[in-house]
Amino acid sequence: MTTTKMLHIRVEDDLREDAAAVFGSLGLSMSEAVRLFLHRTVASQGLPLELKVPNEKTHAALLEARQIRKARSARFDTPEKLFSDLNEQ
Repeated sequence: MTTTKMLHIRVEDDLREDAAAVFGSLGLSMSEAVRLFLHRTVASQGLPLELKVPNEKTHAALLEARQIRKARSARFDTPEKLFSDLNEQ
């Protein structure tokens, strides 16, 4: 029989709750999901997900989103302006 060790990690409450909801919808507990991640990491000998450097457009959007969040402001004053901008693209 395999012995187990306890793994303690620190994450933000919102992240933990959101992840638990996703895992629950998949029929997994948090522990099962972490074990699955660790097994896949070992099997692939790397992270079991694709990490990419964002292209320029995505990078610019990420920077803009961080600035908006930091300033606690919105890019558009009204929903109509948002939809108008979306329709132009």
